[in-house]
Amino acid sequence: MADPMRIRASVAGDATEVKVLMSHEMETGQRKDSKGAVIPAHFIQNVTATHNGKVVLTAEWGPAVAKNPFLSFKFAGGKPGDKVAVTWVDNKGDKRTDEATVS
Repeated sequence: MADPMRIRASVAGDATEVKVLMSHEMETGQRKDSKGAVIPAHFIQNVTATHNGKVVLTAEWGPAVAKNPFLSFKFAGGKPGDKVAVTWVDNKGDKRTDEATVS
């Protein structure tokens, strides 16, 4: 299982800003190891963010996204104390969900 995501969510005016640092190797499937064997692809494919259970962001990613990706987005309607959850699923079926409280 991957390390927990670092999520910060804060209200700024009418918008809630969310910043997420995900821990994932994000292998493209094109690199080779020291013996010359291809390292299999292993990358995040889907990211979903919810605010109090309602989906506010969906994204489809591929192997071109950097290792330990950073994601920042804004949505309208959040207030302090609300919950924001972020879920990712990778191409091997691994899944991670973490949540934060809006400040």
